[in-house]
Amino acid sequence: MSRPPAPRGTRKPPAERSAEILEAARSLALEHGLAAVTLRAVAARAAVTPALIAHYEPSMDALVARTFATIVAAEIGEIGELTTGLAPREELRVVLDTLLDGSRADVTVIWVEAWTLGRRNEPLAASVREQMDAWQAVLQEILESGVATGGFTVDDAPATAWLLLGLIDGFTAQSLVRWGGAGGAGAAGGSRAVVARAIATFVGLPPTAFG
Repeated sequence: MSRPPAPRGTRKPPAERSAEILEAARSLALEHGLAAVTLRAVAARAAVTPALIAHYEPSMDALVARTFATIVAAEIGEIGELTTGLAPREELRVVLDTLLDGSRADVTVIWVEAWTLGRRNEPLAASVREQMDAWQAVLQEILESGVATGGFTVDDAPATAWLLLGLIDGFTAQSLVRWGGAGGAGAAGGSRAVVARAIATFVGLPPTAFG
């Protein structure tokens, strides 16, 4: 006697399936880094076949780029929620506290890997540039608001925002290998103190303005 054919899984709408694939890639990246976002790994995480992933994501480079953008956009959105309604000085303090409290190593790893992998993955490189522009815009808006209200003294807000972003990125990257003031016991507090003093000076405030 022949057996009846095995029931097939429910076919999901393309938008739903694409969202599931992106979520699988996002969770993989946060747990294991962007390099872990491979065709087979994403398929295993999403509980589908590699062929289905390839159907929806014919370019893994593009999926890695979208994964990176999704993670960073969420971080920027969180900062926006935390700083809504605050004065510029408090906004900048919240940015420092949030990015330098030592709890975001997973996102820091994503950034460091993206800078490296982007050398050979142009969609990722373009996404990195876009997200760095977005972060610069966040900081620039805070600086310009501070200047407008008389709290900050900044001659070139875009350039200063770029400088602040580089300073924060540098210290958070160093924290991954626990180097110098960015590593060891009390690393987060040490990094924050150094960066806070520098940023206070850049915006025309006393070195201890941000604690």
